[in-house]
Amino acid sequence: MALSSVRIFSSLNPQTASLIAHSTLQSRSPTSLDYTLFSVKGGFVSYSVSGSSRIQAIVRDKGERTEDHPLVNNVDGNQVIESWTRLPERDFAGTPYVPVYVMLPLGVIDMNCELVDADGLLDQLRILKSANVDGVMVDCWWGIVEAQTPQSYNWGGYKRLFQIVRDLGLKLQVVMSFHECGGNVGDDVHIPLPQWVREIGQSNPDIYFTDREGRRNSECLTWGIDKERVLKGRTAVEVYFDYMRSFRVEFDEFFVDGVISEIEVGLGPCGELRYPSYTAKHGWRYPGIGEFQCYDKYLMKSLSKAAEIRGHTFWARGPDNAGSYNSTPHETGFFRDGGDYDSYYGRFFLNWYSQVLVDHGDRVLALANLAFEGTCIAAKLSGIHWWYKTASHAAELTAGFYNPANRDGYAPIAAMLKKHGVALNFTCVELRTLDQHEDFPEALADPEGLVWQVLNAAWDVSILVASENALPCYDREGYNKILENAKPRNDPDGRHLSAFTYLRLSPVLMEGHNFAEFERFVKRMHGEAVADLQVFPNEKPATPEEKDGQFAAW
Repeated sequence: MALSSVRIFSSLNPQTASLIAHSTLQSRSPTSLDYTLFSVKGGFVSYSVSGSSRIQAIVRDKGERTEDHPLVNNVDGNQVIESWTRLPERDFAGTPYVPVYVMLPLGVIDMNCELVDADGLLDQLRILKSANVDGVMVDCWWGIVEAQTPQSYNWGGYKRLFQIVRDLGLKLQVVMSFHECGGNVGDDVHIPLPQWVREIGQSNPDIYFTDREGRRNSECLTWGIDKERVLKGRTAVEVYFDYMRSFRVEFDEFFVDGVISEIEVGLGPCGELRYPSYTAKHGWRYPGIGEFQCYDKYLMKSLSKAAEIRGHTFWARGPDNAGSYNSTPHETGFFRDGGDYDSYYGRFFLNWYSQVLVDHGDRVLALANLAFEGTCIAAKLSGIHWWYKTASHAAELTAGFYNPANRDGYAPIAAMLKKHGVALNFTCVELRTLDQHEDFPEALADPEGLVWQVLNAAWDVSILVASENALPCYDREGYNKILENAKPRNDPDGRHLSAFTYLRLSPVLMEGHNFAEFERFVKRMHGEAVADLQVFPNEKPATPEEKDGQFAAW
């Protein structure tokens, strides 16, 4: 069964390797572990057939080069090769069809709005089509399309791209990307905001989000100027609306014939509805709590007005004891257990800070509905799972999600999306809490708990929920986690994801084994049977009648 492990070991020189194998439990196992040993020259490897186990073989360092083996890591001077056994899996045959989309590379359109390597992209899209992928997602960058002059739009490269996608019979999810690309995890190109916007920012840097130290973040515009005419006579929301309306007119034929299946509206950094509270350019490193981003003059004016209405003008300030980007909650007076986040002032400030986020989404999505009437619209939320197991949920608070242990911070956002009939797109569905605990135990992260809370907040108000992976995923265990979240087991209300978008099309995904795993994942998302399924112990394959019943219960 552990064929991948055998392949790894066969690449090692048996004369220079002595192996010590051990298995580490990776999830809550439904049964006891049954171990079997594989004999290999120079050692042995164990695997588990009934638990979720990771195989590790420690290779004593005897001159072997670790960089020759991509799955080898160094641990205390030893080389560790990791692989995954074939794990017990659920049978998703006969379950609801969940469409699968694939994000295109960030730089598929260059700064001149021209399609890059059309022939190479066409070949990759044909391969995706052969795997029955439903469509692709592409960012339409504000910094490319309206680059030089206000209300002068260049859609040229996107039109050529869309024609290729249509000719292949694929669908399109299109992102209205009003943010900068570059400086975040996975960014391999740099696409700044439009030049004319950056020129305004040079004389009025308060158009950008600002931290307590006065550092500006040019990744996107502050929500404080949503209704301020500081962009050459237009407000920020008017600029966004004009851009969306231009796109709708330019690509009318693609809407009419159903090629464009969804518009995702960018609402903040990385296109997500959140404050840019954890930005690497300001020195943030995981799992820092981040910093509040409300110190531009426009948001401070809003805070002052809110404090005046409340009758406590001295509350017109940000917290002075909330630490810095890389602080931990217990180091701060504001976020520690029993800290000021739960004081009268703290609750006032966090209510205001999170309401600014909701109001921004409300304004922009109302205009998006005008621009794209009759088209499915989505908004993206980030999965801020670190410090989720603490009382304050500090990293969520600085990002604008007022979600401490004694409050549901995602219900108001879900209600706002419901108001506009907008779908929720959520990240990090591939992450497992136990993995996070092993890699960063100090972060007290719980991605599984967060995903469950957010999905249920959306489902409770009956809005569509889509999702995407937060980090690159090529292994079966990651795909199985996505499937579990996409189609919750025994859900009495039949709830499941409306779509899943894979991050991202790349040469690594196209490699033989990786693409075979991806193609298998697509089949299971579509509710199709796969030949090499290994079901859970004591779980019999479903009969046609049982599958019909299973389908009805999803």
